Amino acid sequence: MQKKYIVRLSKEERGILRAVVKKLKGTSQKVRRAQILLKADANGPGWSDKKIADAFSCRTKTVENVRQRLVERGFEETLDGRKRATPPTEKLLDGEQEAKIIATRLGPSPKGYANWTLRLLARKVVELEIADTVSYETVRRTLKKTA
Repeated sequence: MQKKYIVRLSKEERGILRAVVKKLKGTSQKVRRAQILLKADANGPGWSDKKIADAFSCRTKTVENVRQRLVERGFEETLDGRKRATPPTEKLLDGEQEAKIIATRLGPSPKGYANWTLRLLARKVVELEIADTVSYETVRRTLKKTA
């Protein structure tokens, strides 16, 4: 089968990849991608996808994906991976809301209670309209950041 994405590395790129593999510099994924690229290089060993997959204990699809990424997105992004544009979960509270929660926590506890509980604090936050809704777990995380 004719390969659609051919890997051709420059001397400089080969040097960078060898350094990553030799020093195990970076994440395990980065090291594996470097190993795959070195063996897939048409100007170097030019191993088959199957042979590379067997050598590095991965699937042939992984090797194909690394080849494709190199051709379509370039050397840097292939080696280092792509950074997330947005975090996996959005922040529930902004800095001002967090500050108000902390200030409330540091204030006197409600009548009849010796200390603030997380559930009491969560109810008070909604009552004071600091946030529309908030769980005690969100309050806990906010307070934990400062402690």
